[in-house]
Amino acid sequence: MNLFSNGSITLSTFVNDLKEIIEGCQKGKPASQKVLYDTFAPKMYGVCLQYCKDHTEAEDCLQEGFIKVFNNIKKYRFEGSFEGWMRRIMVNTTIESFRKKKPESSVEDMTLIKIEDDIVDEEANEITEEEILEIIKELPPKYRMVFNLYVLEGLSHKEISEILDISEGTSKSNLSRARNWVKNRITEKLGTKQNVV
Repeated sequence: MNLFSNGSITLSTFVNDLKEIIEGCQKGKPASQKVLYDTFAPKMYGVCLQYCKDHTEAEDCLQEGFIKVFNNIKKYRFEGSFEGWMRRIMVNTTIESFRKKKPESSVEDMTLIKIEDDIVDEEANEITEEEILEIIKELPPKYRMVFNLYVLEGLSHKEISEILDISEGTSKSNLSRARNWVKNRITEKLGTKQNVV
């Protein structure tokens, strides 16, 4: 069963059904856990994929994240968005995975061409959101993590430095390098599209 499978479902019905499913999970009912997983796994997998280097790592983080969701769901007090509560667990799981691996990879040897924002903005309508997300996934792990936490989660450099155990200066530097790298790749992709035309 997927709560979103019925196009005619109303918001109030969904909220009531979700509350019942969460309560079932809090009681440890396998059927409720399955419904919750089937409902949210696709979206949470997308969250993990934004932070992980590939599909395999994202799947591992998704499974680990759901274990944490089920282990901690009794702490959920039906205050605020349940999806937001779950998303934080998934993001924290990917961060823990990142910190355990302590990636040493760097893009120091890459050509980081500084591209002015207006160059990208002028032709931004020629590149899709999916293509931009794919480019972000190509970022080396430490740059992708800072980029996502700053851009997607809206965290400050101070918060990022505490989460990743790096200095604020390193967070700022990694974000700057990530942005330049992404801009460079977008411009390359736009150039390729123009050449094809």
